[in-house]
Amino acid sequence: MIDRIINASADKADNEDPQEEISLRPKDFSSYIGQDRLKENLRLAIAAARKRDEPLDHILLYGPPGLGKTTMASVIANEMGAQIRITSGPAVERPGDLASLLTNLSDNDILFIDEIHRLPRTVEEVLYTAMEDFKLDIMLGKGPSARSLRLDLPHFTIIGATTRTGAIAAPLRDRFGMVHRLEFYTPEQIEAIIKRAAKILNITIHPAAATVLASRSRLTPRIANRLLKRVRDFADINGDGIIDNEIAHKSLKLLDIDELGLDPSDRMLLAAIIDSYNGGPVGVETLAAITAEERLTIEDMIEPYLLQIGLLERTPRGRKVTAKTYSHLGKTKTKIDSNQSKLI
Repeated sequence: MIDRIINASADKADNEDPQEEISLRPKDFSSYIGQDRLKENLRLAIAAARKRDEPLDHILLYGPPGLGKTTMASVIANEMGAQIRITSGPAVERPGDLASLLTNLSDNDILFIDEIHRLPRTVEEVLYTAMEDFKLDIMLGKGPSARSLRLDLPHFTIIGATTRTGAIAAPLRDRFGMVHRLEFYTPEQIEAIIKRAAKILNITIHPAAATVLASRSRLTPRIANRLLKRVRDFADINGDGIIDNEIAHKSLKLLDIDELGLDPSDRMLLAAIIDSYNGGPVGVETLAAITAEERLTIEDMIEPYLLQIGLLERTPRGRKVTAKTYSHLGKTKTKIDSNQSKLI
């Protein structure tokens, strides 16, 4: 994984103080900023489930990393008054691991599976019956003497989270009663998140500085909180601990994050398309070779935000930059004779 301050994926740096990280997570819908449409749908489903005294239907949350899928799962559990168990797809290696998790649940409990698209196929097949009928089929013994045993499970809810919903097998995806996408946040929502986090962390931040940080947080709460902590470090060492407009700009310049939230990796990718291929189109494999980044890194970690803010386009022939990109990078488009062809 590339080392970028604006990388939306979780990393060890986010867990330097686990209690601090947990304290920033909202506990209920009223303190969860943004995702209004999703919250409205979930409020209705939770109210109906509690009225009938039933567990929630299984929920699949998907979207880019850092938008609050894990936090939303915890909020759902708190709103339901239910216990939540947390695991991840890569951690559940065998059907026996899943059986251990499911048999230790109680009625109305929630099992949260992060990166659910990475569950092994053998585990998925066991999960089908568990989700649909609350039954668990396990095999005892081997060879001719092997026999199947069906266990009754408590009525639980599975909340799955994924950044790649297309990688989930269709039979598993179809067993989720609610499928919701988490959207990118607005700059105003990110600013509110920064102010809330600053209050929890006892950081004094001026409104203008919060606006600057919000504009460079790639519309992602995780990045906003990470930037706030790094700017806090700068303010503690180079000032009096107060984050004002000047401190915010100086620290972001040191981090090499520009006014749109782009870092050197983003700008290198865009510049490569302009300088080497006159703005595109160019295939992603070629871009990976030019920038020395892996294809998945480009597709999952660099492209989504560039597409979101209109600096990059995906076409059938490859990636293209927009007029906004030329303006942002201070470059001019080179005219090519229509009789010339360029091999990409």
